[in-house]
Amino acid sequence: MWPKPLASASFSEPEQDTITMYRPTGPEELALLAQREFRRWPPRLPEQPIFYPVTNEQYAAEIAERWNIKDSGVGYVTRFRVRKDFMSRYPLQKVGGAHHTEWWVPAEELELFNDNIVGTIEVIGEYK
Repeated sequence: MWPKPLASASFSEPEQDTITMYRPTGPEELALLAQREFRRWPPRLPEQPIFYPVTNEQYAAEIAERWNIKDSGVGYVTRFRVRKDFMSRYPLQKVGGAHHTEWWVPAEELELFNDNIVGTIEVIGEYK
């Protein structure tokens, strides 16, 4: 089973002021997330110039099943909230079917993105 956040998600801002996001992840990134107490995404690697949170659980699960399992034997889906006013700078990107929508956050802006996460990042799915 995956590592659990140290505390349950606590949201200090009304839900209508935030956007719920999802992210598929593998075990290595999940371990780094756990080291950050499920509050901040780890820095991108040099070959990862963009951070891609997605708009829905279905799309995140598809990526976890198709790519993370192939790469590492297991894939996880996470859910978290980000301040809506901050995210207005990033247009939604449609990259396939109707539900294949995501944001493209440049790696150099990830720390600012992390500063705008509300509450903790939850693991909501595991795929093997």
